[in-house]
Amino acid sequence: MKKLLLIASLLMTLTGMTFAQTTPRKAKATKPAAAATTSTTAKPAAGPTKKDGTADMRYKANKDAAKTAPATTHLKKDGTPDKRFKENKAPAAKKS
Repeated sequence: MKKLLLIASLLMTLTGMTFAQTTPRKAKATKPAAAATTSTTAKPAAGPTKKDGTADMRYKANKDAAKTAPATTHLKKDGTPDKRFKENKAPAAKKS
């Protein structure tokens, strides 16, 4: 009886150890390509630029240009104005 109990516990232990080692591997995360293109398609910088074409904010000319830049309109992914924001909505027609 002792041998049967010992064999059963050993079998259960080995079975549990094999299930503990079967975790799936995680896939590598890829960087979204859209993030790189959105920053470089901005208007040309007033002063020196970095290697990727964005304005180098260490220079005063670029800092001043960023402060005086007009508020940009909110756009959807396809480039059309997003009507959820007030500046993109058409003014309401007055009723007479």
